[in-house]
Amino acid sequence: MLSKQVLSVARTRSASRYALSISASRLRKAQFHASRLLQGETIKVPQMAESISEGTLRSWSKQVGDSVAADEEVATIETDKIDVSVNAPKAGKIVELLAKEDDTVTVGQDLFVIEFGEGGESSSSGGEEKKEESKEEPKEQKLEKDTSDKSEPSGQQVDKKLPDAPKPESKDGVEKQDTSPPSSKPSSGESKGKKEAAPPKKEEKKDDAPPPPASAPGSRNETRVKMNRMRLRISERLKQSQNTAASLTTFNEIDMSSLMSLRSQYKESILKQHDVKLGFMGLFAKACTQALKEIPVANASIEGDEIVYRDYVDLSVAVATPKGLVTPVVRNAESMTVLDVEKEITRLGKKARDGKLTLEDMAGGTFTISNGGVFGSLYGTPIINLPQAAVLGMHSIKERPVVVNGQIVIRPIMVVALTYDHRLLDGREAVQFLVKVKEYIEDPRKMLLI
Repeated sequence: MLSKQVLSVARTRSASRYALSISASRLRKAQFHASRLLQGETIKVPQMAESISEGTLRSWSKQVGDSVAADEEVATIETDKIDVSVNAPKAGKIVELLAKEDDTVTVGQDLFVIEFGEGGESSSSGGEEKKEESKEEPKEQKLEKDTSDKSEPSGQQVDKKLPDAPKPESKDGVEKQDTSPPSSKPSSGESKGKKEAAPPKKEEKKDDAPPPPASAPGSRNETRVKMNRMRLRISERLKQSQNTAASLTTFNEIDMSSLMSLRSQYKESILKQHDVKLGFMGLFAKACTQALKEIPVANASIEGDEIVYRDYVDLSVAVATPKGLVTPVVRNAESMTVLDVEKEITRLGKKARDGKLTLEDMAGGTFTISNGGVFGSLYGTPIINLPQAAVLGMHSIKERPVVVNGQIVIRPIMVVALTYDHRLLDGREAVQFLVKVKEYIEDPRKMLLI
């Protein structure tokens, strides 16, 4: 008996030593994991532009625990001009996000923490550690169970199984067995139970009442959506233009017959040879650059108490995007061919719709063209894009009866508008500019002679 007690005490001590060794190994693993987390690097909000010091965190492309590749986008910051992508400098795993969506973040602010290294390695190593711990835990529990059972003396061990419920016996001591066949008729107790179960069914029918009717037509619901930074900036700029410039608009009508005939004649061959669609924007851009050479004040701007004249034309082209109107710039449009202008407008328009325009794409600009005709506008008064002096508005083409050589004929007519800053341009220069554009469009051959 004494030898059994000594043996159980020895087994208990060895089990406690094994448990201590397991806890020590777990502590070493936790310290190793903590040291790996300390290797994470904090990524800050990058420098966006000289004039931009803050933005709105629009969205997170990655979440905590996600693996990222080198130069992969992690977050998008919205500014009043462009959207800035924040990419991972190296491959790794996102450890912590330090800002929430729609928060205002400034340049140099801590944005997120990344743990460098292959993303898959960290996750797989964590999984292996979990597997090792899960394997060790059952062994420890089994050992504790064995030691607890064996530490009790054999004479004092108790059977832990609960006794079975005693079966009814007959007077002769023999167990009774239910040999009666199953009754097809319910007993009185069962019938009462069924009758009592009927009322809840009625209650269920009451609970299954039809849903309340939807709101009737003519609802007066309101939804408030926060303005994005680009829309706020557009609002400020447009209002600033109205408050600063002495805006005035002049109109004219252009017979588009010659230009439409030229376009229909050459658009298929140009598309095959140059892979570009011949539209109206390239031809209007060429006509405007020619007219700006003859009326240079329309290409000028006011800086302080001075007028700045330019011998180049940086043409701003208005492009509608889901966030608002942007005006990417075609540099040195005066030295480009019609097809070159078309290619550049197509490239910038695609970047604008994809939200990939840079500040360099929109900086500057000396004259603006806005084509509201693509949306069906008949005519309108565009707003000047300060500090520019004028903006040309194109509109939709409509067939109208006009008098040509004393006869009434049907011609495709476009109404064009020129809004100009009366501080720089007088009415004479503005009207002459628009007439020059009208002449070039109605007879495109004139542009080849200049």
